[in-house]
Amino acid sequence: MSEKNIQTNHQKRTFIALTNPKSSSNVGGAMRAAGCYDAHKVVYSGERFNRAVRLAADTQKVHEIVPLVHYEDMLTALEPGMELVCVDLIEGATPLPNFKHPDNAMYLFGPEDGTIKQQVINKADHVVYVPTIGCMNLAASVNVVLYDKLSKSQAHQIDNDLIKSSRDKNNKIKVKQLKYEKNRIKEAKRQALEAEK
Repeated sequence: MSEKNIQTNHQKRTFIALTNPKSSSNVGGAMRAAGCYDAHKVVYSGERFNRAVRLAADTQKVHEIVPLVHYEDMLTALEPGMELVCVDLIEGATPLPNFKHPDNAMYLFGPEDGTIKQQVINKADHVVYVPTIGCMNLAASVNVVLYDKLSKSQAHQIDNDLIKSSRDKNNKIKVKQLKYEKNRIKEAKRQALEAEK
C-alpha cells in the first residue's frame, strides 16, 4: 500500500450525503450543520434541489468553506478507507444511541419523502436510525447524527475561545466565575478518569 493510501485511510473525515433532497431549506440546514460540526463536504444526488433556489437557506455562508457537490451516484463520492453509514428508518438498523461512529465516514441520509434504495443499503458498512416517534426532517436528522458523533468523541471540552468564536455578536453572557471554575475542575477530573481506562 502506498504512503498516500495509508494517510488517506487514517484521516478523520466526515461527509454528509443527501439522497435527492427536495427542499433548499433542508439542504441549507444540512450545510449549516456541516459547518457547526466540522464536516468536510456535503454531497447530494437527484435534480429536485437543482430546481430549487440553491443555497437559499445557507445563512452562515458555509458553502464558502464546505463544498456542496452534486453526484449522479453518491457512492462515487466515497474516498478510500471511508465507511458508508446510511441513516434512515430502515428495519434492522442500529439505534443511534448504540452506534459507535467511525472516524472516517460518509453519512448518507434518505430524502424527505422517500428512503434510501435497497441497492445502496446493501453496500453500507452501517445502517443507523434515530429512535423518534415519527420521522424528523432531513436537516434535523443531520444535526442529531453529527451532534451524536461529537458527544461520543473526546473533541468537546469547556472552551471559552470556542464559545466566543461561535456565539452571536450580541451574546456576551458569562457563568459566574465560581461555577465556571467548578465546572472546569469537574471536566478535568472526568477526562483524567477517561484517560485511565
